[in-house]
Amino acid sequence: MKLRTLLTCCMLAALASGCATTWNMRTEVSPAPIAWSDSGGHIRIRHLMTVRGFAEGGVTASNVLRYALFGRSRDADLVRPVAVAMDREGRLAIADTGCRCVHLYLPAEKRYVKLVTAGERPFLSPVSVAFDAESRMFISDSAGGFISLFDRDGVFLSFLTTAASTERSRPTGLAYLAGTGTLYGVDTRSHEIVALAADGNHLFSFGSRGAEAGKFNFPTHIAVAQDGKIYVTDAMNFRIQVFDRSGSLLASFGKHGNGSGDLSMPKGVAVDSSGVIYVVDALFDNVQLFNLKGEFLFTLGGRGAAPGEFWLPSGALIDGKDRLYVCDTYNQRVQIFQIEVGER
Repeated sequence: MKLRTLLTCCMLAALASGCATTWNMRTEVSPAPIAWSDSGGHIRIRHLMTVRGFAEGGVTASNVLRYALFGRSRDADLVRPVAVAMDREGRLAIADTGCRCVHLYLPAEKRYVKLVTAGERPFLSPVSVAFDAESRMFISDSAGGFISLFDRDGVFLSFLTTAASTERSRPTGLAYLAGTGTLYGVDTRSHEIVALAADGNHLFSFGSRGAEAGKFNFPTHIAVAQDGKIYVTDAMNFRIQVFDRSGSLLASFGKHGNGSGDLSMPKGVAVDSSGVIYVVDALFDNVQLFNLKGEFLFTLGGRGAAPGEFWLPSGALIDGKDRLYVCDTYNQRVQIFQIEVGER
């Protein structure tokens, strides 16, 4: 009887207060500053923090009973993060194959949404996310074979179609070019890049299987730089290929090997505001930096679980403030670094 009375009073108090549930990122900051320098001794990258997941903080009538019974809030842990995206307002989306979900965090509202379905279709292997200029979100599911579209609040809108009005066979990496309203999607199984309009209609495709310049061998990740150039991780050709927005080849660099500047299992690419290219390599457990000519600069990270170290990383993002986000997949976290932009 006393417990029932206590819980009733707690619920009434929560209702009267009108509090809303709030969420925060669960972050860790290294106790000692960590930085990486280039060959000239200039500091180019600093470790900022690590994101482990999201935690509920506010008290409402909907969760007060759980608080009273269990004395703790719900957490949304990262399990196997593989891709990260951010819009201009700071909305953060993390594709997580470990929980077959996408974590969507809206920091301005301190709101968290866990997306586990697209309409009535459950996610099987969400591997990439991208925002458009209106903060709508695209999600590719490689195992499910579809690309889905959500509104700015995480509400499902539709599935995207292709030229033949069928789903892609194995959609993976996604990147959005705001100036043209074009979504570029990697189809790993068909070894091509597909360009889609904002409504999902097919615009054009480029690439086919092969080792020649402009062809692909199981491409996986894609990034669009501020100048509109498109960077594709041509995984099994062990290289990065660069295209213009229409799909014409501009450059290519990288080769298979074990030395500095070589690639073993490239699984992510990003470009900062000065044009430096960041290539995530899962087997090397690091991020290698290259200049616009494809020349190796230096390496970030190495195998381990400490801040600035990685374990089978996959996926990277550079935001508008030149902060580098790396999905440290098997360490179950996303690491964030500040890039010190300058002449390279």
